[in-house]
Amino acid sequence: MQGAFIEHERILGQLGAECAELRKGSDLQGGFDGIILPGGESTVQGKLLRELHMFGGMKEMIASGVPVMGTCAGLILLAGRLSHDTAVYFGTLPVTVCRNAYGRQLGSFSASAHIRGLRGEGQEFPLEFIRAPYISEIHDREHTVPLAVLDKMPDGSKGENIVGVRYQNQVGLAFHPELTDDSRCHKMFLGMCSGKSMS
Repeated sequence: MQGAFIEHERILGQLGAECAELRKGSDLQGGFDGIILPGGESTVQGKLLRELHMFGGMKEMIASGVPVMGTCAGLILLAGRLSHDTAVYFGTLPVTVCRNAYGRQLGSFSASAHIRGLRGEGQEFPLEFIRAPYISEIHDREHTVPLAVLDKMPDGSKGENIVGVRYQNQVGLAFHPELTDDSRCHKMFLGMCSGKSMS
């Protein structure tokens, strides 16, 4: 309904997956194996999810174990807490997210990092950040796996920020894998949808 969903559809289509765009509450009855929450404007997306009668049903699906991958704004929608913000959307991912953490200082930028659990794990993944958040705290360390760490703080100094996690059926990414030519994050997600391993 809003955000970079076409780019996700393009990569998933190249990998042989069928995609459906969820635009109203009745679309949730269509039967599908996973959900991608794309980048965009989290405030707008949260508002539309409620106005289009999708919020409650989608939250129930995520809580019941339907695989979900949230990128950038999608990570914000999943987060259990937002730093310096009282808003909470689905709240199903036990992390605190600092929204627009990189945006005010650095704007959009590219980087690369190793992502845990991907096939070809030794090969770095290209990271595209657009007014990006990062994960400032993990609340359930027993069950939440950090997938990617960036050695760049919002002010440009060196430091470690978590920019990707997996918790049970949920993957939250601060970056935009759909804006690269590397499909390994989407392959990982399709593996989750089919009940296979993270790779």
